[in-house]
Amino acid sequence: MEVKIGVQQAAREVVLESDQDQDDVVALVSAAVSDGTPLVLTDAKGRTVVVPGDKIAYAEVGAGERGKIGFGTA
Repeated sequence: MEVKIGVQQAAREVVLESDQDQDDVVALVSAAVSDGTPLVLTDAKGRTVVVPGDKIAYAEVGAGERGKIGFGTA
């Protein structure tokens, strides 16, 4: 699942693919924002991403768009 996190005062958002459950990620983001604690997520390759909870501007949590196969124009 794709997770995008906007960080205040940063030009680029943090984007990662996570194997964690969507509800778990939403709960972690909500807790980090409300408590001001760091958000710690693990991506699909096993790397750890840490974002300061008090600097999170927004988070998009959902399934990533899969690439299309073929030459269809639909």
